[in-house]
Amino acid sequence: MIKLKTLTVMVIAFSLLILGCNNKDEATGTLSIKLTDAPFPTDLVQEANVTIFKVEARQSGSHEGSPYVTLSEEEFSFNLLDLTNGITANLVNIEVPAGSYNLFRLYISKASVVLKDGKTYDLTVPSGASSGLKIFVKPEIVVAGGLTAELVLDFDVSQSFIPQGDISSPDNVTGFIFKPVIKATNVSVAGSLVGTVTNLIPEPIEGAQISVFAADTLNTTTFTDELGGYAVLGLEAGSYKVMVESEGYVSHTVEVVEIIVANATTQNFELEEEQQ
Repeated sequence: MIKLKTLTVMVIAFSLLILGCNNKDEATGTLSIKLTDAPFPTDLVQEANVTIFKVEARQSGSHEGSPYVTLSEEEFSFNLLDLTNGITANLVNIEVPAGSYNLFRLYISKASVVLKDGKTYDLTVPSGASSGLKIFVKPEIVVAGGLTAELVLDFDVSQSFIPQGDISSPDNVTGFIFKPVIKATNVSVAGSLVGTVTNLIPEPIEGAQISVFAADTLNTTTFTDELGGYAVLGLEAGSYKVMVESEGYVSHTVEVVEIIVANATTQNFELEEEQQ
């Protein structure tokens, strides 16, 4: 059965890489866009697909002409479940004018879900193909010569792919509604959380759910892979509460985990089996 707790998926990491140029115009830099994802519960679902055919960025402040810069008009299709725990796929690598960027637009033409039994649902994309999905960035991403800035887009799969019907088995699922929910995090003020979840033997626990809370509000959720490992990208610097749960084990919570800018904080867990 699909766990429908809030699950946030890190979908796109925007790396704004400013090259030290000898003879190049220093008023431009290179924008590299990567795609990544965190695990989605795969009890029934084999694929959660999106097709992006255009990416734009909006430059803030005073400038000549349109504030929007087209970053890509090439069509890319991604199964979000292939990109887990820090794995990324390159999406864009292009020079952009130096300056600050406060909004990105993703144009999504297609979305679909494929169940493990092969049943496929093609989903309607609301406004994503016509006006683009708007993602605001605070603080703004600054492109400046000699500096590197990154933006992580946090794609909440459980809110974006909403199952219809009784999801206890594939035969009872009647479809999915696609309502993309994405949050942006400026990596210049963010870090990451990584670790492993094992039992007391120790053996890795696959599919354990890690929930990250900020001030008692759920920030993001991910699941461990077959080696018991997990990674959460794009967490703003600060203190978080981290809880891990897995069927058959006693849940465990660490009340204070510090996330540091541009660093990976390691938090491992050992879970005790529930008494029968």
